Amino acid sequence: MTLNPRQRKLLDVVRHQRTVSVEELAQQLDVTPQTVRRDIKLMEDAQLLARYHGGVGLPSSVRNIDYNQRQALNSDAKRRIAAAVAGQVPNGCSLLVNIGTTTEEVARALVHHQDLHVVTNNLNVAAILADNPGCEVIIAGGVVRARDRGIVGEATIDFIRQFKVDIGIIGISGLEEDGTLRDFDPREVKVAQAIIEQSREVWLVADHDKFGRQALVRLAHASQIDRLFTDAKPPEGLAKALKDAKVQVVVAA
Repeated sequence: MTLNPRQRKLLDVVRHQRTVSVEELAQQLDVTPQTVRRDIKLMEDAQLLARYHGGVGLPSSVRNIDYNQRQALNSDAKRRIAAAVAGQVPNGCSLLVNIGTTTEEVARALVHHQDLHVVTNNLNVAAILADNPGCEVIIAGGVVRARDRGIVGEATIDFIRQFKVDIGIIGISGLEEDGTLRDFDPREVKVAQAIIEQSREVWLVADHDKFGRQALVRLAHASQIDRLFTDAKPPEGLAKALKDAKVQVVVAA
């Protein structure tokens, strides 16, 4: 779903307060409780919120949103982020690209680049870039996850460690206020950490819904990335953490 301004504010309130009642949300948003309940139902279906006894809160930090839902969520924002990334990727460079719906959009935005050498553990990224005759695609070995065609496992990590690339492009599930990058699957996290280690520059792609989102596993810290490509200005606390970590923030128009 694409959130309207009221729904965006509702989500921001819940992220700030963790749990909040329908009546309090209605008061803060200056709308009726019925309107709040309708918004909550839509956002619960998209797994952005979860209902608890007496109110609403953030969904579990243990389970990610289903892949098909993530594909549709903020799709326009992801395309804008991808276009911004493609505008800064030079022809003739080497890339490591990990699992994620935003990194898949980046692959689509790179289909006309020339002389790229791309190593990926994402079969969707590989399939997209295989249509570009000016791109060499190298697929990591390992265990294929049926739900999103990501490749994970120790064999994947060992394979990636053979390379040293110009740019590593990674997606995440959550970016906390202190600059901590988080995700859900420990196996996926280990692969992403290997990508960070083997990249001369690390570019993070994350739409605004990732700001403050809870996820179980620590992946890295903002100090380990060089650029953040997003679609909205980060909130104040996160913006300070990114500035302190000397991360270049690119907000896609």
